[in-house]
Amino acid sequence: MQILKIDHLGIAVNSMDEGKKFWTDVLGLKFAGDEVVTEQKVNTGFFPVGESEVELLESTAPDGPVAKFIEKKGTGFQHVAFRVPDIDAALDELKAKGIKLIDEKPRIGAGGARIAFLHPKATGGVLVELCERG
Repeated sequence: MQILKIDHLGIAVNSMDEGKKFWTDVLGLKFAGDEVVTEQKVNTGFFPVGESEVELLESTAPDGPVAKFIEKKGTGFQHVAFRVPDIDAALDELKAKGIKLIDEKPRIGAGGARIAFLHPKATGGVLVELCERG
């Protein structure tokens, strides 16, 4: 499997407006906009950093995955996303290696990217996302 780069780091926040303050006011990063991903019950906000991004994640529903994450672990680092050139081949390789997947098949994430998550039990406790962008 080829990993091209870290695509983004996901940070769970209670409020997009509150979460943006540190990244813009303290670190001086430029907010590139946000996008609601209805299927995942999340509002995502992006801060480009070189060839990668910081992605803030605000739940849009109390039963959404980000809300559940915050309930269990609190706000903060939620996942690392790696850019891959062929997500289907990457998932096939991981399945062949016996890696537990949350997503057996890619789904559409923010920005129209094809994404899939690996189960933290298979990654040493880190939620890992694979991301393929066109």
